[in-house]
Amino acid sequence: MDLADFNTADDEQLAGALVACNAAASFAPAVVAGRPYDSVDALVDWAGEVSRALPWAEVGDALAAHPRIGDRVTGDSAEASSSRREQASMSGAADDVRAAILAGNRDYEAKFDQVFLVRAAGRTPEELLAELQRRLGHTPDQERPEVVEQLAQITELRVRGLVA
Repeated sequence: MDLADFNTADDEQLAGALVACNAAASFAPAVVAGRPYDSVDALVDWAGEVSRALPWAEVGDALAAHPRIGDRVTGDSAEASSSRREQASMSGAADDVRAAILAGNRDYEAKFDQVFLVRAAGRTPEELLAELQRRLGHTPDQERPEVVEQLAQITELRVRGLVA
């Protein structure tokens, strides 16, 4: 859809499409309520602001909709399709890098009790591994703002793609 379609779409239909961008309960209603948008950039900026302001419990709900980095993404939902595109570089990952990411995912989940979330689009498997290793050194208080920022970046990319 283009921006004009976005601005005039049925609220429920649009909310359903936005859930694939960010599954937090208050995200889609806030973005729908912000219409009309003057530009795609204004829409994307608002989606990022909404994401960055989510309560932590809703961030957790959004995380639950994201597959692990390096896992084979299955299904034909909009969320699955987005994840496959965003993680496309993982298909060419060397076996040792893939194994290190999978082990790092387990360590991260044991430490933080949530999936490791990172904007994968535009990053190599080696960059994703380095980011995972860096963030494993965080405390939970240090990690939360990183998670929120990564969620916002992913959301912005997906919203931009929705109106491309």
